[in-house]
Amino acid sequence: MFSEKHGDAIDLSHHLSAIARARLESPLKGMAKYLGKPGLISLAGGLPSPAYFPFASVSGEVLAYDSFSLKTSPESSSSWFWNWFSGSRSKERTTTVTIGKYPKQPEDINLASSLQYGLAKGLPQLQDILNEFVRKVYQPAYGNWTTLVHTGNTDGWGKVVLTLFNPGEGLLCSEWTYPSAMASAIPFSVTPVPVKMDSQGMRSDDLRRILEEWDDQTRGMLRPRVLYTVPVGQNPTGATMLEERKKEIYEICVEYDIIIVEDDPYYFLQVGPYVLKSERDQEKDLSSASDDVFIAGLAPSYLKVDYQGRVIRLDTFSKTIAPGSRLGWFTCNPMFAERLERAAETSTQAPCGFGQALVTSALLEWKYDGYIRWLKGLRAEYKQRRDYLVDCLADEFHLRPVVGTHGYRAGTIMYEASLKPPKGIFVDFKEKDTLYSRIFSLVPPTAGMFVWLEMHFDDHPSFAELGYKKLEMKLWIALVEAGILFGPGQMFAATPVTDETDGTGHFRVSFSFNDNDELHKAVSIFGTVVRKFFSSRV
Repeated sequence: MFSEKHGDAIDLSHHLSAIARARLESPLKGMAKYLGKPGLISLAGGLPSPAYFPFASVSGEVLAYDSFSLKTSPESSSSWFWNWFSGSRSKERTTTVTIGKYPKQPEDINLASSLQYGLAKGLPQLQDILNEFVRKVYQPAYGNWTTLVHTGNTDGWGKVVLTLFNPGEGLLCSEWTYPSAMASAIPFSVTPVPVKMDSQGMRSDDLRRILEEWDDQTRGMLRPRVLYTVPVGQNPTGATMLEERKKEIYEICVEYDIIIVEDDPYYFLQVGPYVLKSERDQEKDLSSASDDVFIAGLAPSYLKVDYQGRVIRLDTFSKTIAPGSRLGWFTCNPMFAERLERAAETSTQAPCGFGQALVTSALLEWKYDGYIRWLKGLRAEYKQRRDYLVDCLADEFHLRPVVGTHGYRAGTIMYEASLKPPKGIFVDFKEKDTLYSRIFSLVPPTAGMFVWLEMHFDDHPSFAELGYKKLEMKLWIALVEAGILFGPGQMFAATPVTDETDGTGHFRVSFSFNDNDELHKAVSIFGTVVRKFFSSRV
């Protein structure tokens, strides 16, 4: 059962890998804790003099935290960003931020320290911001959690792999998962162990089944000790895991002594269920709620149910500020943080000084309330983008709502798509079977940046001859040649799929970057290519 908050993390040091146990504190980095001593003259480190840094100052125009409208109607979709992108910048409201080489006040962000060799914990000002943010938003259920910066979640995950895994161990993950995470772990002889999914992502009942039935000899490895999950905007399906499911999975992990790695880059892009255009009511949208109601309305982090300190959470500024900042952070218990910090101290990939300085300056300008307002505006923008892409698919195809019954679609509203007759073209009776058969289906994502299309190749004339994997690749190539690039579904399978009798393929389609005109054009091309592809043998 869940305990009261603010007890300390339990001892989980037995989960450290052999590499993590052997990794000693860097002797030079260990001296850094003395650098803040008043009056200290340090002649120990090989620090270049800031006098020789070629940057006297760095200035930037920071956008107002309320630059994005909280409305999510189509009328608000032509946001200031696209006006700016097309050359019209009259609506921008900015504040000039200048970072000098040396501080005027002790607490000032400055280039002399930001561009110098630094601690893995990050700039002190940034650490204060992160601690306030985690405490107010994620509300960890134990008291001695800590934060530590990294250079983005892929880098953070790479450090976790080195800290937790020994060669030959297994990794629990969803059956469809983020391929870069698997690619980072597999070279260390880590084997993905897929867990079945439903509309909330990983299923707790299948996780329990796998652990209960685990046999070391049959599997050829020990029972896995680590679970990797993208619980919000699950990549690639777009599912969002709610609190009750997280509690179920967490308690299973307590029972079987498993560490949860929560990779959560899309947390503030929880856009809610898709609603048909005719039924939308922007007054009920979460983005327009008060800050407290907004945060309470989001699916909580695993940290909120983590009373033992067994969750390592990965956050990033890549999706909320800019990927090029190369900045994110861990939230975890102090023992894991210490070992992750040692990994960072010996890593060639340290957080970017400019990135830390610029992001921290923007957050200090906005303050906590301003950053929450910024995030609410981002959520509204991405909700509009999700809605517009699905709206385009609804205009191009017949979308029929049905209740999903299996796999990642179980228990949710999904839409089955069939072809519409070309405009102005008479449909011969013989063509009706092709037009009204299923071409693909989708569950509109409740978070993230992607629509996950399931292609029904079992109705294709060449399915018996080629199977779904070859058909998926042939259609993908046809789409590329026609001018659009989707993510082919096979790369998102946790383990290679060998069953060709399953007639479905997949594509991951992003709505995060392109403007409405490009999204509309892409869907139109998709419709044209699919119409031709499903009408003849290939």
